[in-house]
Amino acid sequence: MAIIGAELDLGAGRRGVDMGPSAIRYAGLGERLAELGIASEDLGNVYTEIRETADPGDPNARFLSQIRGTCEQIADRVREAAERELIPLVLGGDHSVALGSIGGLASLHGPGAVLWFDAHGDLNTPATTPSGNVHGMPVAAALGRAGAGFESERWPLPSVDPDRVALIGIRSLDPGEREVVKETGIAVFTIADVDRRGVEPVLAEALERVSGAPFVHVSVDLDVVDPDVAPGVGSPVRGGFSYREAHLMMELVAESGLLSSLELVEVNPILDHENETAGLAVELAASALGARIL
Repeated sequence: MAIIGAELDLGAGRRGVDMGPSAIRYAGLGERLAELGIASEDLGNVYTEIRETADPGDPNARFLSQIRGTCEQIADRVREAAERELIPLVLGGDHSVALGSIGGLASLHGPGAVLWFDAHGDLNTPATTPSGNVHGMPVAAALGRAGAGFESERWPLPSVDPDRVALIGIRSLDPGEREVVKETGIAVFTIADVDRRGVEPVLAEALERVSGAPFVHVSVDLDVVDPDVAPGVGSPVRGGFSYREAHLMMELVAESGLLSSLELVEVNPILDHENETAGLAVELAASALGARIL
């Protein structure tokens, strides 16, 4: 695996997720991968501008130019890793890093698929956003619906095929995001769907949807887990997955053999308890990569 860090919090409204990559590494990511017999190479962190010295620009997409610059670096490193037949493991930072993670793979393979584990849809655009925070826009951007500010020579847009997008664990959607879902037909599995149907049937349908794509990017926002289990996240929403449900989700991903890249985002050590959420991120990564009890 190739570990790529992005100390990016410019896309979020709350400070602290820039420390996420360090927290996840400190929680023993490299050691856990070694226990699984997975060789890893840590490529360090990409450069990110500091909020206090950066011009926020458009209030409907604050710091977009700086975020795009960081994501272009992520895309380059992700593509390089994939060309070397390594699995990219991107550590955020806020969820806007996904523009680079997905874009890097799309630059190599063309539009692919994404399994998006998140409490939020991240389907807003500068025209629909209620906050101006870019971390609420990466899925819309990857679909090519967020506007010219998200375009780059480093990736094609769209970077994903809407027929091969599955959002899982959703429990907060803005009005504009609901319209995108209707217009694109992307699959959205809310937490209510999981409650009614169960984890395994929902994941089976999501995995079937993304199978056959040139790549499958697995993006895990730690706020998909209930804040009682994962308190240190950028935008907590009550009613998320339990500890075991989250692990079962990742175990099913591993069993599918579809994972091309993995991303762990929105860990906020300022809000965490003794690095508990970063430790959970490490263990969820292990489950997604094949860790088993027996």
